Amino acid sequence: MEIPVGQVVVHYVEHGSGRPVLVLHGAGVDHRETEACFELVLEGVEGLRRIYPDLPGMGRTIAPETLRSADDVLDALLDFADEVIGGAAYLLIGHSAGAYYAQAMAARRPAKVAGLALVCPFLPGLRDVPAHRVVAGSGEIGDDVFRSYFVIQTPEMLERYERHVAPAAALVDQAALERIGERWELTPDHTPAYAGPTVVVAGRLDSTVGYAAATDLIDHYPHASLSVVDDAGHALPHEQPELLRALLTEWLARVERSS
Repeated sequence: MEIPVGQVVVHYVEHGSGRPVLVLHGAGVDHRETEACFELVLEGVEGLRRIYPDLPGMGRTIAPETLRSADDVLDALLDFADEVIGGAAYLLIGHSAGAYYAQAMAARRPAKVAGLALVCPFLPGLRDVPAHRVVAGSGEIGDDVFRSYFVIQTPEMLERYERHVAPAAALVDQAALERIGERWELTPDHTPAYAGPTVVVAGRLDSTVGYAAATDLIDHYPHASLSVVDDAGHALPHEQPELLRALLTEWLARVERSS
């Protein structure tokens, strides 16, 4: 499906009906990665409408020349949520760079976000990022991107990568991402911290964003749970699906109680 929001036509897929759940992927991929990972968690929960957009410049969402900063992308995502979801309060999940935008969306429109989940979040001020280390597998299968992304390098993880991650590479508009990346840092928001049910999940072996900066969020969000998962890297949603399911199920229960 596609929907115009300003000068951006956003491509997205959705499943189910009920309370909306907006799921944002990271950089260099498209909706297929988050769909493959988070449908394992969400498709068994009744009453959820799961929405997976391609972010601008990735997948089938073209980034026009007018998008020149992360702030422009944020505005497009807020407009997309307004158009597709309307006035209903929605759940918001982000992985990697998607989590960066999810934080800003919750800060900008807290009344519209019923719950916030941040998985391997990309954050300003990253620190103590560990060196990449393989914990399962020979470290000799797959391409260079797979070997630098996954810490569990089994044939099963390679199959997931080749089905749900690698195909997006051909659709990435590198020029657009570079243009936006020149102004990648969002304008600081000085509103009070988002106060709804929040969960932060980080991989202890995440050599892309680390886990140290994510731990700071426990003091930022007044109703946040934090989990740092061993034997998981930036591909945590692929590598630890059962644990992620348990953490998000608990988060969904807190969302239900709060509403």
